[in-house]
Amino acid sequence: MTDAALAAARAGDEGAFRRLVEPYRVELHAHCYRMLGSLHDAEDTLQETLLAAWRGLARFEGRSSLRSWLYRIATNECLDLIARRPRRALPVGDVPSGETAWVEPYPDERLGVEDGFAAPEATYERRESVELAFIAALQHLPARQRAALIMRDVLGFSAKETAESLETTVASANGALRRARDNVAERLPERSQQATLRALGDRGVRAVVTRYMDALDRGDADAIVAMLAEDAAWSMPPAHEYYRGRPAILGFLHAGPLRERWRHLPTRANGQPAVGCFMWDERRGCYPGRVIDVLTLDGETIAAVTSFVGRELFAPFGLPEELPA
Repeated sequence: MTDAALAAARAGDEGAFRRLVEPYRVELHAHCYRMLGSLHDAEDTLQETLLAAWRGLARFEGRSSLRSWLYRIATNECLDLIARRPRRALPVGDVPSGETAWVEPYPDERLGVEDGFAAPEATYERRESVELAFIAALQHLPARQRAALIMRDVLGFSAKETAESLETTVASANGALRRARDNVAERLPERSQQATLRALGDRGVRAVVTRYMDALDRGDADAIVAMLAEDAAWSMPPAHEYYRGRPAILGFLHAGPLRERWRHLPTRANGQPAVGCFMWDERRGCYPGRVIDVLTLDGETIAAVTSFVGRELFAPFGLPEELPA
């Protein structure tokens, strides 16, 4: 950031402002998603963040970095939204009835090309920090604990920077961080998906995804179930249905999805392998996009399938709206 660019932006040069904030757009979007668990809420909150930054640029004195200042705005925009809407979750076990806000999938391409850690002080890798299990665990935290954990352990901000963003003391921010770490540790599996995927290698992951898509294409319920762990889970947000174990999933496949004709395309979501599922529409004579299956692996075995239902999900993943007959 140059003084000239900042001065131009303060003078009302929108182009200069866009050039200032553009390097941070991708990471700010991912930050909003971690806080909110929703791709669409993250998009809206990012726009509110940039608008607030544009309006408040005259108050930016340069005592912190522009990046830190933008994260402070984004974090507080997220905290405001969290206070106004229900907590998000993933269907697990006894699924609650009534109105529920579900975690939404996140396209890997929105993370940018960089992998690894966001900063040397970070504890979680970038892709670990958007895995479904991690995002779901975050949503169980009180909002300020969530923010403290993300800022310290995902983004690598200092205790002082985190406290300033949360408008609290360093001691209070550190206390929130300790409680958040304990809570999240109880909810996360022992091994992250990134560790599992590295052990399998790209070829091994592709083989699992190819077998899964082939079995779905053929409508072969037995082949699908054979790929699952004994206690595998299958859920379909925003529906409340949830199935655990091979027998329950086999019955669900026969009674539901495999009564239809499908085609499939591979993709990636939340740092995990995923599949775009297109269901035959007789009236239209094509396969419109219906579901994105995110696979959670345990070695070559599928431990969970989270089937996110909604045609509106396909465009953010770069998937076509439909496939031809």
